[in-house]
Amino acid sequence: MPPTDRYEQDQPTKESLPQTQVVRPKKILHKISGITSGIVSRFTSREKPIYRRLWFWAGLSVGGSIVAFNYVLGEVDRNLPDKSQLQASVREQTMTIKAADGSILQQQGEATREQLKLEQIPETLKNAFLASEDSRFPEHNGIDPQGIVRAVVNNLRSQDVVEGGSTITQQLARILFLKQERTVWRKLKEARLAQKMEQELSKDQILERYLNLVYLGGGAYGVADAAWVYFSKPVDKLTLSEAATIAGLPPAPSVFAPDKNPQAAIQRRNSVLLRMEKEGFITAAQRQAAVQEPLTLKTSLPKRLQVESPYFSSYIQKELPKYVSPQVLATGGLTVETTLNPTWQKAAEAAVTKTLENQGSWQNFKQAALVAIDPRSGEIKAMVGGKDFSKYQFNRVTQAQRQPGSTFKGFVYAAAIATGKSPYDSYLDAPFVIDGYEPKNYSESFRGMMTMRDALTRSVNVVALKVLLDVGFEPTIKLAKDMGIKSELKPHYSLSLGSNEVNLLELTSAYGSFATQGLHTEPHGIRRILNRNGEVIWSAKFNSKRALDADSAAIMTWMLRNVVESGTGAAAQLPNRPVAGKTGTSDEARDLWFIGYIPQIVTGVWLGNDDNRPTYGSSGSAAYAWHEFMEQAVEGMPVEKFPERLKLEGRKGTIKAQPIKGRKIINGSLKSNDDSADDNDSSPRRRRRYYQQQTEDNSSSEDRPRRRRRRDRSQEAATTTTTTNTVSEEAPRRRRRRYSSTVDSDSSSPRRSRRASSSARRNSSRSSASSSSSTSTPSWRDRLRPSSTSN
Repeated sequence: MPPTDRYEQDQPTKESLPQTQVVRPKKILHKISGITSGIVSRFTSREKPIYRRLWFWAGLSVGGSIVAFNYVLGEVDRNLPDKSQLQASVREQTMTIKAADGSILQQQGEATREQLKLEQIPETLKNAFLASEDSRFPEHNGIDPQGIVRAVVNNLRSQDVVEGGSTITQQLARILFLKQERTVWRKLKEARLAQKMEQELSKDQILERYLNLVYLGGGAYGVADAAWVYFSKPVDKLTLSEAATIAGLPPAPSVFAPDKNPQAAIQRRNSVLLRMEKEGFITAAQRQAAVQEPLTLKTSLPKRLQVESPYFSSYIQKELPKYVSPQVLATGGLTVETTLNPTWQKAAEAAVTKTLENQGSWQNFKQAALVAIDPRSGEIKAMVGGKDFSKYQFNRVTQAQRQPGSTFKGFVYAAAIATGKSPYDSYLDAPFVIDGYEPKNYSESFRGMMTMRDALTRSVNVVALKVLLDVGFEPTIKLAKDMGIKSELKPHYSLSLGSNEVNLLELTSAYGSFATQGLHTEPHGIRRILNRNGEVIWSAKFNSKRALDADSAAIMTWMLRNVVESGTGAAAQLPNRPVAGKTGTSDEARDLWFIGYIPQIVTGVWLGNDDNRPTYGSSGSAAYAWHEFMEQAVEGMPVEKFPERLKLEGRKGTIKAQPIKGRKIINGSLKSNDDSADDNDSSPRRRRRYYQQQTEDNSSSEDRPRRRRRRDRSQEAATTTTTTNTVSEEAPRRRRRRYSSTVDSDSSSPRRSRRASSSARRNSSRSSASSSSSTSTPSWRDRLRPSSTSN
């Protein structure tokens, strides 16, 4: 072979090797492009488009359903309560006010009056509800597909809605969180909520909540309320027939109510009994016996409509906005735990009623109020705001602004003691005028020099004013405010006699500062507020503040004890227990007061008329009402002693006095001719001169004596008041015809003064010295006689 030919033959051989490596990738690419073009040709061929393929629509439906389900589920979950709220056990738009012992005072909205623990509900009643409403309750997880199918079939067979598909859990979800509208969206939320509640709560918790909250007609919420409304008995006394009757109510309470539609109720009861037999809860014999039992009703009003202590409950409702926001109040579901002691409250109501019936009828006062406070904590333990809440909703404890009369002297003397004065410091009780203002003692007589202690015991007006002048307006007003007085106090001379109006609650609370050795705690009636989940959203945290130094408070208590032991507060004495307090009366006995305390309780009483008409009574009647209440309240309470009075020597004041210097001071009377004023002392025309200045201050009875019809009656009444004793003050039950023994307006009345006049005539031979003279200062014989007490 020629070389050239060999070369030509060899050349293809050399080229074939690399050619093999290049051809293989090309073949692969060619195959891929063939497959792709085949797929494309299949889809683009006119033989059968993709949207006409079954598998396409099946896949699209499944995928779309998944997306839609997740979206709807997400939307439902976003509109559901959060996890913490699923513990709710109270309906929205409700409020329950409870006393200190847990008893219910008042309820508002669709509230359950008597909530029971599951173990307190009889098995018969529980089984009746399970058979009627949700026989598969123990097995399902909130939703029962079998129950839904069964309900649909039964409703189709009956051509009516005879059975619902909602489980007990779904019904509870609707009660607590949803409205009653019939929409698909509500059913979706209901089902989802039921599942979540099954995860958070046990079956027993769900069943307990349901049986306590389900509406059963007649205004009854829960099985306990229904047992009372229809049969007037507790749940543990229900028969099988009665339990089945109640269990048949949830689907349509108005239709199956036994008091409205007895035949429908009987048919529904028999249906429930049949289901109980099918579920094995009762035997055929038990069912037959229950079916034959007649439907016997004994209806009662729902207990949730009952209101206990209405004045206190209304006060609590007005206090709530101070502690919770309007949004929380609007949402509702609140439980308010208060400080009220039900035992004391009953005693207070009984004392007020008794006083109005016994004393009020002949002493011409139609209203009364009482409040009791624990001075150490500030908790209000009892409150009676009037005679009859159904007729008079006005609360005279918190809303009535009245003149406190001599009870305000407690703050005047406390301020004096706090400046360093001794209770044995003496003042002259004699005619006295400052800047045209002349205080008058009710007896229109004067006692000469007397100590502060005696002046407080006898409620001497002239001395009270002189003490105020030594202390000053500002220190006295500031102390009263620090001790608890919130009303406006004006710096007038009549401040010492109680001319500024206050209410009973603040006055009583302020006297509580004496009982606690000078510490004041804000009075309040609420301990805790809970939301519908049982969580505490507010609790009372009132810290005590120092209002008066402890030594001065102890001295004041010692002085005020003397008012009860030797003064007009004698009717308030308690056996074997120390009592301190002060009586007070405003102009023409329009307001009758007694504020008294022991170390554990301070109680205030007011008697009078809403239209401000004068009464014929005395503050001794208020002390009597105080005693009637406290006698019951202290039963079983340990006896505590007041602090001992400290040594008075070397005391230093804790308040700086700011003495008042009048522009014009007269140590005498404003009468033009004191020596010849016998016929003019009691003249109304002459007396009007004394009150031309600062007329707004002259509402206290201590600084304006009441007018007498005749001169001799005034003189004889004055004589009588300085010679008789305080038997009537110490024995209130016998005071109806014997109130002639007191000194000033705190313990006297207009009619009694007239009776005193006639009594004085019979004893004129013994009192000729004082009745024949109208001079201001009593004779030495009068000063030696045992003095009567005043308040």
